[in-house]
Amino acid sequence: MSELEFVQNTRRYLHQHPELSMQEYETTAFIESFLKELEIPYERPIQTGIIGYLKGNSNHTIAYRADIDALPIQEVNDISYKSTVDNVMHACGHDGHTTALMLFTKRCKALYDKGQLPHNVVFIYQPSEETEAGANQLIQSKVFDKHNIEKIYGVHIMPFEDAGTVAFKNDEITASATEYRFYLDGLSSHVASKEEGKAASEAMMHVLSQVTQIQQFHLNGLNRNIVHVGQFNVGEAINTVPQNGYLEGTIRTYDTNDLQIVKDQMQKIAESVELLFNVTCTLKFAEGYPPTINDASLYEGVKDALSEVNLTQHELEKPYLFGEDFSFYRNLAPSYFVFFGTRNIEKDYVYGLHTNRLNFDEEILISIADYYTALLTQGEVV
Repeated sequence: MSELEFVQNTRRYLHQHPELSMQEYETTAFIESFLKELEIPYERPIQTGIIGYLKGNSNHTIAYRADIDALPIQEVNDISYKSTVDNVMHACGHDGHTTALMLFTKRCKALYDKGQLPHNVVFIYQPSEETEAGANQLIQSKVFDKHNIEKIYGVHIMPFEDAGTVAFKNDEITASATEYRFYLDGLSSHVASKEEGKAASEAMMHVLSQVTQIQQFHLNGLNRNIVHVGQFNVGEAINTVPQNGYLEGTIRTYDTNDLQIVKDQMQKIAESVELLFNVTCTLKFAEGYPPTINDASLYEGVKDALSEVNLTQHELEKPYLFGEDFSFYRNLAPSYFVFFGTRNIEKDYVYGLHTNRLNFDEEILISIADYYTALLTQGEVV
């Protein structure tokens, strides 16, 4: 089987059988069977996801990570390998990331069998990138403690970059992502005696107005921040004073000080609701992902690897505002994350991440494996 046949068959199987975060049981079993067939040692430290390992000819260890989960999205692509699961789709390209790492794993095993694997390699097939920070779960499981990893690499497909182009930059390349939720609890009454109620709707208008002004009035205009309202609702019936209200959204920033400013201001908003409207307001934050920061010490090695495999390099001036839990691996070792372009207008591969029409040419997955191979074999681990 050629490498192109391997990536097409593998990626399309994964695409047809997507699984949500922390539910990737069949995907994990598929990868486990693959590692068993290659006779590669592996561990399953948490309920989904799997870590493989090969011993090379040095004491240096490099790790490579792919994420394996899908999204709750109904696919509309008219393709033979369309998702077979209702309202679940690989709409972020994780099927491609996984396939590329599997191809690279095959290559590493071939080198190992010949006694030519230059360094130790850890293959991270990570669950739950989209929610619940699967990367951090793996780190907390202590599965990496015995491997003494020196460098960690990861990739993401990017439909806004042309196929054959790789986007990257030192320092921040993706934003932190923190979720927030306001819960309002007033007092219902009939509209005929509305003055007896405590209107969550009045409180909601205040919360909505104040949250949308945080970025304008409380954050440095030169910094890159987003305070986004995702959805809100209030009320129970057409003829009653609303008792309950709910608002949720996300905060994207690269600066931990800015994130704290947003949180502090939101807490003040919650407190003001009770003072102004006598409505109870509870504010909760979900643990977010820190910004992904590319270690400058790996920069030259990344550039050399991309040059070696003849990929066009696009050094970004500004980072993306996506959240990405690859950021947690920086707690283990220097890490570097790049974006492989998949945009192809002729083939209509132009739709964005997390959309119901995302698709790409699997040939790019061979390029990802080439990049991984170049990082391993160029001798830049010292």
